[in-house]
Amino acid sequence: MFSKGQKVVCINDDFPPEAAALFAELPKKDQVYTVRGMYIGRGSYYRHESGKKDGEIGLLLEEILNPRDPGLKTGLNGELGFNSERFTPLETNVEGATAEEEEEFALPTSAA
Repeated sequence: MFSKGQKVVCINDDFPPEAAALFAELPKKDQVYTVRGMYIGRGSYYRHESGKKDGEIGLLLEEILNPRDPGLKTGLNGELGFNSERFTPLETNVEGATAEEEEEFALPTSAA
């Protein structure tokens, strides 16, 4: 499960062609993002296909702002987000350093 403010890494940026027309920006694989919000998704970009995969958890990201969801009924507002299955939590150690930061600052070890 994800939480607001959590750092996540995109693990799947294989979007269907129609996604590019609906979204202002799409997440890119191996990039780190911050969870801005979560919602229960409807499993489709289009209202007429709504309900095929209800219950998906959608994520809104601090680094990406998308337009209003065109699948919502008139008068409702909601931003297009991304299926949480496209992301994994960024792993950190107890002090909060990421694995990448630990590698960068690791001291060389001598072979004995």
